[in-house]
Amino acid sequence: MTESPATRPPAGRYGPEPTERSVRRGRAGLVAAGVVGVALVVWIGLNLAGQPVSWKDVGFHVEDSRTIEVTFEVTKPKESTVTCTVTALSESYAQVGVRIVEVGPADSATRRVTATVQTTELAVSGTVEPCELVEEPSAP
Repeated sequence: MTESPATRPPAGRYGPEPTERSVRRGRAGLVAAGVVGVALVVWIGLNLAGQPVSWKDVGFHVEDSRTIEVTFEVTKPKESTVTCTVTALSESYAQVGVRIVEVGPADSATRRVTATVQTTELAVSGTVEPCELVEEPSAP
């Protein structure tokens, strides 16, 4: 059995052959893009970790064609007040109801809240996003 020579396209068919310099430049570009990507992920992670408010959907219950109850948990500093936007969605993911809910100071950092949202048509899902700290007026 004889070995066949390495198969390569004819010279020049797909542009000039890469030089050692162009190969190094390509690798340097990939390394630089990787470093920038890692830095971006770290920056986003640090910003999210510094957020004092977090929330998550727990569930929803469709009361009727004009009402849905949305249950969610919000974690915040105990002494702070936050506002959460609760949204009702139709089968086509259109917003059919919205309510701003204020969650005030409490004995625990995490609170479970159920909000009733009036809708313009049948909602098939409910969600909360975002919850934001209410700015406290500064003392004179």
